[in-house]
Amino acid sequence: MNADKVNRWLKLGANMGVLLGIILLIIELDLNRDMIRAQTRSDVSAQIAAHLELIGSDPQVASVKRRGDAGEELSADEEQQYFLLFVANKRYWENMHYQYRQGMFDEQEFDAERTAWRRLINNNRSFAKSWCPIRQTFSPDFVVELESLLEKDVCETTR
Repeated sequence: MNADKVNRWLKLGANMGVLLGIILLIIELDLNRDMIRAQTRSDVSAQIAAHLELIGSDPQVASVKRRGDAGEELSADEEQQYFLLFVANKRYWENMHYQYRQGMFDEQEFDAERTAWRRLINNNRSFAKSWCPIRQTFSPDFVVELESLLEKDVCETTR
Protein backbone atom coordinates (compact mmCIF):
# COMPACT_ATOMS: atom_id res chain seq x y z
CA MET A 1 0.00 0.00 0.00
CA ASN A 2 2.85 2.38 0.80
CA ALA A 3 4.41 1.78 -2.65
CA ASP A 4 1.02 2.50 -4.28
CA LYS A 5 0.80 5.83 -2.43
CA VAL A 6 4.35 6.79 -3.47
CA ASN A 7 3.53 5.83 -7.09
CA ARG A 8 0.46 8.11 -7.08
CA TRP A 9 2.47 11.01 -5.66
CA LEU A 10 5.15 10.46 -8.35
CA LYS A 11 2.49 10.46 -11.11
CA LEU A 12 0.94 13.61 -9.66
CA GLY A 13 4.38 15.26 -9.53
CA ALA A 14 5.11 14.25 -13.13
CA ASN A 15 1.72 15.58 -14.30
CA MET A 16 2.32 18.84 -12.45
CA GLY A 17 5.75 19.08 -14.13
CA VAL A 18 4.17 18.60 -17.57
CA LEU A 19 1.52 21.22 -16.77
CA LEU A 20 4.17 23.68 -15.57
CA GLY A 21 6.18 23.01 -18.75
CA ILE A 22 3.15 23.77 -20.93
CA ILE A 23 2.46 27.00 -19.05
CA LEU A 24 6.09 28.10 -19.46
CA LEU A 25 5.94 27.24 -23.17
CA ILE A 26 2.80 29.37 -23.59
CA ILE A 27 4.51 32.29 -21.84
CA GLU A 28 7.59 31.90 -24.04
CA LEU A 29 5.48 31.77 -27.21
CA ASP A 30 3.63 34.91 -26.16
CA LEU A 31 6.92 36.72 -25.53
CA ASN A 32 8.24 35.50 -28.87
CA ARG A 33 5.12 36.78 -30.65
CA ASP A 34 5.56 40.19 -29.07
CA MET A 35 9.21 40.24 -30.09
CA ILE A 36 8.32 39.31 -33.68
CA ARG A 37 5.70 42.08 -33.80
CA ALA A 38 8.24 44.61 -32.56
CA GLN A 39 10.85 43.42 -35.07
CA THR A 40 8.33 43.54 -37.91
CA ARG A 41 7.32 47.08 -36.97
CA SER A 42 10.96 48.10 -36.82
CA ASP A 43 11.67 46.55 -40.23
CA VAL A 44 8.68 48.29 -41.79
CA SER A 45 9.78 51.63 -40.34
CA ALA A 46 13.31 51.09 -41.63
CA GLN A 47 11.99 50.26 -45.11
CA ILE A 48 9.89 53.40 -45.38
CA ALA A 49 12.71 55.53 -43.99
CA ALA A 50 15.09 54.11 -46.61
CA HIS A 51 12.56 54.75 -49.38
CA LEU A 52 11.99 58.33 -48.26
CA GLU A 53 15.71 58.90 -47.79
CA LEU A 54 16.35 57.68 -51.35
CA ILE A 55 13.85 60.19 -52.71
CA GLY A 56 14.78 63.04 -50.39
CA SER A 57 18.55 62.76 -50.77
CA ASP A 58 18.63 62.79 -54.57
CA PRO A 59 17.23 65.94 -56.19
CA GLN A 60 16.81 64.19 -59.55
CA VAL A 61 14.81 61.31 -58.02
CA ALA A 62 12.75 63.77 -55.98
CA SER A 63 12.00 65.75 -59.14
CA VAL A 64 10.95 62.62 -61.05
CA LYS A 65 8.69 61.53 -58.17
CA ARG A 66 7.06 64.94 -57.79
CA ARG A 67 6.54 65.45 -61.52
CA GLY A 68 5.39 61.87 -62.04
CA ASP A 69 2.82 62.10 -59.23
CA ALA A 70 1.59 65.39 -60.71
CA GLY A 71 1.15 63.79 -64.14
CA GLU A 72 3.75 66.03 -65.74
CA GLU A 73 5.73 65.01 -68.81
CA LEU A 74 8.73 62.74 -68.16
CA SER A 75 11.46 61.52 -70.49
CA ALA A 76 11.56 57.78 -71.29
CA ASP A 77 14.29 57.24 -68.70
CA GLU A 78 12.40 59.27 -66.11
CA GLU A 79 9.22 57.29 -66.87
CA GLN A 80 11.14 54.08 -66.15
CA GLN A 81 12.60 55.53 -62.96
CA TYR A 82 9.17 56.74 -61.82
CA PHE A 83 7.62 53.35 -62.60
CA LEU A 84 10.28 51.50 -60.59
CA LEU A 85 9.78 53.86 -57.63
CA PHE A 86 6.02 53.31 -57.93
CA VAL A 87 6.31 49.52 -58.00
CA ALA A 88 8.81 49.46 -55.11
CA ASN A 89 6.43 51.56 -53.04
CA LYS A 90 3.43 49.37 -53.81
CA ARG A 91 5.43 46.21 -52.98
CA TYR A 92 6.25 47.81 -49.63
CA TRP A 93 2.54 48.53 -49.11
CA GLU A 94 1.66 44.97 -50.10
CA ASN A 95 4.12 43.64 -47.53
CA MET A 96 2.66 45.92 -44.87
CA HIS A 97 -0.84 44.70 -45.77
CA TYR A 98 0.35 41.08 -45.50
CA GLN A 99 1.92 41.76 -42.10
CA TYR A 100 -1.37 43.33 -40.98
CA ARG A 101 -3.33 40.27 -42.12
CA GLN A 102 -0.89 38.09 -40.17
CA GLY A 103 -1.61 40.08 -37.01
CA MET A 104 1.64 42.04 -36.91
CA PHE A 105 -0.23 45.38 -36.86
CA ASP A 106 -3.30 46.24 -34.85
CA GLU A 107 -6.37 47.80 -36.45
CA GLN A 108 -5.69 51.34 -35.23
CA GLU A 109 -2.11 51.29 -36.50
CA PHE A 110 -3.12 49.96 -39.91
CA ASP A 111 -6.01 52.43 -40.20
CA ALA A 112 -3.43 55.23 -40.08
CA GLU A 113 -1.65 53.58 -43.03
CA ARG A 114 -4.92 53.22 -44.94
CA THR A 115 -5.58 56.92 -44.44
CA ALA A 116 -2.15 57.80 -45.81
CA TRP A 117 -2.58 55.43 -48.76
CA ARG A 118 -6.00 56.92 -49.58
CA ARG A 119 -4.58 60.43 -49.62
CA LEU A 120 -1.53 59.45 -51.68
CA ILE A 121 -3.32 57.42 -54.36
CA ASN A 122 -6.20 59.85 -54.80
CA ASN A 123 -3.82 62.82 -55.16
CA ASN A 124 -1.55 61.04 -57.65
CA ARG A 125 -2.53 61.94 -61.21
CA SER A 126 -0.40 59.11 -62.62
CA PHE A 127 -1.73 56.40 -60.32
CA ALA A 128 -3.97 54.69 -62.88
CA LYS A 129 -1.31 54.77 -65.60
CA SER A 130 1.17 52.99 -63.31
CA TRP A 131 -1.20 50.78 -61.29
CA CYS A 132 -3.64 49.33 -63.82
CA PRO A 133 -1.12 47.45 -66.01
CA ILE A 134 0.50 45.76 -62.99
CA ARG A 135 -2.35 45.23 -60.54
CA GLN A 136 -2.64 41.53 -61.46
CA THR A 137 0.92 40.97 -60.21
CA PHE A 138 -0.10 41.78 -56.63
CA SER A 139 -1.94 39.58 -54.17
CA PRO A 140 -5.73 39.69 -54.67
CA ASP A 141 -6.31 40.72 -51.03
CA PHE A 142 -3.99 43.70 -51.42
CA VAL A 143 -5.60 44.75 -54.73
CA VAL A 144 -9.05 44.70 -53.10
CA GLU A 145 -7.75 46.72 -50.12
CA LEU A 146 -5.97 49.32 -52.24
CA GLU A 147 -8.76 49.74 -54.76
CA SER A 148 -11.33 50.10 -51.97
CA LEU A 149 -9.52 53.34 -51.09
CA LEU A 150 -9.93 54.85 -54.54
CA GLU A 151 -12.56 57.51 -55.07
CA LYS A 152 -13.46 55.88 -58.40
CA ASP A 153 -12.58 52.77 -60.42
CA VAL A 154 -9.53 54.22 -62.14
CA CYS A 155 -8.69 51.04 -64.04
CA GLU A 156 -12.18 50.88 -65.51
CA THR A 157 -11.79 54.40 -66.89
CA THR A 158 -8.38 53.67 -68.44
CA ARG A 159 -9.41 50.57 -70.43
